[in-house]
Amino acid sequence: MQRRTLLSALAAAGATTAAPWAAAQSVWPDQPLRWVVPYPAGGGTDVLARTVAEAMRQTLGQQIVVDNRPGASTNIGGQMVATAKPDGNTFMSADNAILAYNEHLFTKLPFNPEKDFTYVGGISRFPLALVVHPAFEAKTVKEFLAYARANPGKLNYASPGNGSPHHLAMEMFKNRTKTFLTHIPYRGAAPALQDVMGGQVPCMFLDLAAGLPVITSGKVRALAIGSAKRVAALPDVPTLAEAGVPNTEVFAFQGILAPAGLPAAITARLNGDLNKALLNPAVVKRMADFGMEALPGTPEQFRAMARSESKRWGEIIKAAGVKLD
Repeated sequence: MQRRTLLSALAAAGATTAAPWAAAQSVWPDQPLRWVVPYPAGGGTDVLARTVAEAMRQTLGQQIVVDNRPGASTNIGGQMVATAKPDGNTFMSADNAILAYNEHLFTKLPFNPEKDFTYVGGISRFPLALVVHPAFEAKTVKEFLAYARANPGKLNYASPGNGSPHHLAMEMFKNRTKTFLTHIPYRGAAPALQDVMGGQVPCMFLDLAAGLPVITSGKVRALAIGSAKRVAALPDVPTLAEAGVPNTEVFAFQGILAPAGLPAAITARLNGDLNKALLNPAVVKRMADFGMEALPGTPEQFRAMARSESKRWGEIIKAAGVKLD
């Protein structure tokens, strides 16, 4: 009888302890939410986050405050979210850097991308294109490779900086084609693109989010697209595979991460509202303006994609010997 009474008391105590947390989940969200963007305000990632946040506000019924925390190749924002309370009130935009690159580029990270986050869902992806100055003599990828092989080490390429998707895309291209080009890193995409348009540097890999307008206006010429299929906005530009460079898909992608330990019910709610937002007309238009493809799906699909990309890019980073510390 005493044992039965003790078990009943323990069960009652457990129910009392769990009740506030269960109640909190049932009314979530009950306060404004914080969306950390690990880049400065005004950039493509920031604009997209604010657009998606507004669409999610309409279904979540709470304000979403975008908090820009740039620095350290997105590691500052990543650490902030990795160490936040897993209550659903803090999450972040995460792209190739946190999801696929940084664990291979840095000897030490302030978080473990596999263990310290809850993967909520994908937002978008967009391919990178191999572009050249309009006056550059190569008109096709085949001619570009012939020029590079005839001038080993003399062909320069621009990027927004070491470890950027643009830099690593060219490293993969070099790896697949067995060519050597010299990297000229810039402090950001704008000055890198400006010098390619001006002819100071002949080529680069350029993301379509920033590059579509300058490609369609003829300020640079796209030789190939790093996607599995051609993009509707550039129907005459072949994929890298069509141009003779298979197994070279190069794209940037984004999704939402939250702290590890986020309750399953909140994860499912965030994922559902994110997927609804990707159908919102304002979000659809913004993505079309950026040349982006929506990336809806489950948390499990997003996590699997991110870990697969990490493995793929880890091999390229190791082969190229790229380090950021």
